[in-house]
Amino acid sequence: MSQITNLPAIFGSDVFNETTMKERLAPEVYIAWKNCIQTGTPLELSVANSIAEAMKKWATEKGATHYTHWFQPMTGITAEKHDSFLTPIGEGKVMMEFSGKELVRGEPDASSFPSGGLRATFEARGYTAWDPTSFAFVKDDSLFIPTCFFSYTGEALDKKTPLLRSIDEVSREAIRILRLFGDTTAKRIITCVGPEQEYFLIPRDLYAQREDLRLTGRTLFGAPSPKGQELDDHYFGTIRTRVSAYMKDLDEQLWRLGVLSKTKHNEAAPAQHELAPIYTDANSACDSNQLVMEIMKKCAAKHNLVCLLHEKPFEGVNGSGKHNNYSLATDTGKNLFSPGKTPRQNAQFLVFLAAFIKGVDEYQEWLRCTTASAGNDHRLGAAEAPPAIISIFLGDELNAVVESIISGSNYTDPEKGVMRIGVDVLPAIPKDTTDRNRTSPLAFTGNKFEFRMLGSSQSVSGPNIALNTIMAEELAQFADELEAAEDFDSALQELVCRTFTEHKRIIFDGNGYSEDWTQEAARRGLSNLPSTADCMPEYVSQKNIDLVTKHHIFTENEFRARFEIHIEAYNKVLNIEALTSIDMIRHQILPAALKYTEHLARSIQTKDAIGVSCHAERSLIQRLSASSDALYDLCEKLDADLRSIPSSNTDAAKYYHNVIVPDMDNARREADLLESLTDKSYWPYPTYSDLLFY
Repeated sequence: MSQITNLPAIFGSDVFNETTMKERLAPEVYIAWKNCIQTGTPLELSVANSIAEAMKKWATEKGATHYTHWFQPMTGITAEKHDSFLTPIGEGKVMMEFSGKELVRGEPDASSFPSGGLRATFEARGYTAWDPTSFAFVKDDSLFIPTCFFSYTGEALDKKTPLLRSIDEVSREAIRILRLFGDTTAKRIITCVGPEQEYFLIPRDLYAQREDLRLTGRTLFGAPSPKGQELDDHYFGTIRTRVSAYMKDLDEQLWRLGVLSKTKHNEAAPAQHELAPIYTDANSACDSNQLVMEIMKKCAAKHNLVCLLHEKPFEGVNGSGKHNNYSLATDTGKNLFSPGKTPRQNAQFLVFLAAFIKGVDEYQEWLRCTTASAGNDHRLGAAEAPPAIISIFLGDELNAVVESIISGSNYTDPEKGVMRIGVDVLPAIPKDTTDRNRTSPLAFTGNKFEFRMLGSSQSVSGPNIALNTIMAEELAQFADELEAAEDFDSALQELVCRTFTEHKRIIFDGNGYSEDWTQEAARRGLSNLPSTADCMPEYVSQKNIDLVTKHHIFTENEFRARFEIHIEAYNKVLNIEALTSIDMIRHQILPAALKYTEHLARSIQTKDAIGVSCHAERSLIQRLSASSDALYDLCEKLDADLRSIPSSNTDAAKYYHNVIVPDMDNARREADLLESLTDKSYWPYPTYSDLLFY
């Protein structure tokens, strides 16, 4: 690992970014690329050829021998197929060549990626298309070209394509609102995203001894460690030397790839950590987060560690999430979720705030679905993550503003009278005007909303597609109404007041963990979808289908395909976990407990022969035998229940949740009891104390 002496010099040094393009491209080629980015104008082949040649020369200077179209299939991770730059020129000689056609379009085999029924297995043809808005980079001796991925018939088979569609759509509708407020300078709205990433680090040799970690990413068994996180001594604590070396290496690799890694610290659970980036445009942020997750794992291996991105790798301590900071900004640098300094600016802010509140209320089920997974089911609603009930936290100051608009009452200053939108100036609302609410799924944090429900292993594309789409819908409705109004200010006042009034049920500033809130949310009519099995039928509701097809984010087939992939992944994960549980019980846990029981039995025989008391051994044998018998029966029940999985994916999801998950939980309780009773020298895998306090 090299010593960093000049961070600005190395940042983005392995990225074919705008600075590099300006240096290496002819002026007319660079201008053509800029026009493509700003207006969507297609690149001519001659321009693409020029860019490809410059890109190849730059990449080979950095040691690249191959190129790959890097894409994000609906597995939630990235995919790549590498081709060398070699081209034969005769007489046994070769040259390094890379054309505009190869840059712009690729054809990987698409048959083995999940498609949700969009195509049959024998239909192998799939295409990748260069995304010129996301910069290419060099990594692992290859030039990586970010691309979209689609089928022979044009359906999107990836997570990038619908994200780009949603970015364009929210930009179009937001511009309509800005024009009504007299802003003629902004040409485009940029969706800004900053996904904080939580993760665990454990020693690689201990990881290798745990079948459950290797196959499922989480510990299916494990008695609690005598010490957990109850002392709060790990949170923001001194970073261990070994972990600090890993973090330094990770940062340097990410910085070279232009990833805005900013903050690192210990999280609440032992062996848990967090990386937070500076937030940037959504497309780059989503690409970067995929790189972060990949490099976290590769970098850990270099340091004899393993990075766990599962949402709940260890029972009894906090799991890992991903806080998605979301806002909208103009291409001239104005944050649309930031309260302004003039009446007009504040009126504009309130319109965007009202659109967000209305959208979240109307499409709360879809937002919840975008964060649903088998892993995230373990943490949502626990005292470590937001509850499964969607709500918005505004903070005392902003909540008081909203209430005053709804009620038509005075806001703080009795001399001021009723607040008139577009006339009166809001008081300054600094970022830290109120305490944070860590139990809120969507919290306003001064100039952005923090969507806290995401799981640590998931792509952030899905939630941001949903946020962009619901904002586009509400802003379109607002623009339609305001554009038709005879008196803009009166219509604006009525619109904002009506929106806040009709959708205030989604605003909640209290304790999301309390049972009182669960009951209050039910009274308000908010949805409560605690598990993935509960969520998924809501995913393909007609309301959601109408929304995404209206705004051309998905076709109905594309949207239903994502539902099928989502629910199938849930079922497959739980099936793998159940089979792994059975395997560990039969081949590791029961043999270890029975072997220790045999050892105790021999000890009793020996002591009995010399007339020595063996009360401890007899008591332990009774408890071990009873627990072993119970675990055996529970394992047999789990095995039998796995043979009765319904054929329908939706029915299977409910069955897994209602039958298989309780079976695994019951088996775990007995297995963990056996661990607490068995001599450690007999136990077949590292304990929680070993893993978390290495």
